[in-house]
Amino acid sequence: MVEYTGVKTCNYTEESNMENIIDRIKQLKKQKNAVILAHNYQISEVQDIADFVGDSFALSKKAKEIDCDVIVFCGVHFMAESAKVLSPEKTVLLPARDAGCPMADMVSVDDVEKLRQQHPDAAVVCYVNSSAEVKAVSDVCCTSSNAVKVVQSLAQHKIIFIPDENLGNYIAQQIPDKEIILFDGYCTTHKRVKAEEVDAARKMLPHAKVLIHPECTPDVVGKADFAGSTAQIIDYAARSKDKEFIIGTEQGVLHWLQKHYPEKKFYLLSQKLICPNMKKTTLKDVLNSLENMSYEIKLEQELIRKAYGSLNRMLQV
Repeated sequence: MVEYTGVKTCNYTEESNMENIIDRIKQLKKQKNAVILAHNYQISEVQDIADFVGDSFALSKKAKEIDCDVIVFCGVHFMAESAKVLSPEKTVLLPARDAGCPMADMVSVDDVEKLRQQHPDAAVVCYVNSSAEVKAVSDVCCTSSNAVKVVQSLAQHKIIFIPDENLGNYIAQQIPDKEIILFDGYCTTHKRVKAEEVDAARKMLPHAKVLIHPECTPDVVGKADFAGSTAQIIDYAARSKDKEFIIGTEQGVLHWLQKHYPEKKFYLLSQKLICPNMKKTTLKDVLNSLENMSYEIKLEQELIRKAYGSLNRMLQV
């Protein structure tokens, strides 16, 4: 168990080059009327250059509200797609072309159609961590922050929840009067955490609160003092009178926490909580994205219309 300090080491040449890259990014951002968005799981340098840092859907909503022509989304592919769906008139760029999401890739349109045939009386609730194509064939979208509220709002007793089985399990525990049909999908990063690691962390830091994301397995989530989305974990830590926290979600969020609440101490629950896709975007990628307008997210208008429907229904809840 290691306290997060955010300390970085670099030589003078690296630091000077970094400053040049940052200056150039700021220049291009103004020239192209661009906004830079960074997910909480991005590396610290990318979070620091961003105009806004947050979870994926909050960032997409922010991008829709901002008067800009270009959105540089430092995250993974499905996040940039969501931004394009909500802001189709804007150019959306994904700096790291190969930054994908294994969970999003686990469910397809065919999977949804088969589940609908098996359960014709069920509503399909789609986690935002999914492709635009899957969102387009779902009834309503949700985030980890509002998943319980979205499912509670539906008239149907039977709910098909895709693609995250662990988040679906968490919802089922919160709403026992609904029948939740689970899909065999998961976050490859959060699923790696084991319950024994929570026990070991508590033994080492008995006074620290344990905050865990519901994408972890049920046995891990069951050991938390608080379970919630990335945004909810941040909010809990901010409001709590406690001074020490064991964080059970992707490592990148610790940079935000320590930066904004330096009087508190934050520890990563497990060294396994590092998403390789979220770490792909570098400052050089952001610079390249603005210089060459790459890599642009393009979606067919009909797909945007259908995917927007499931996202908009979530907003109405």
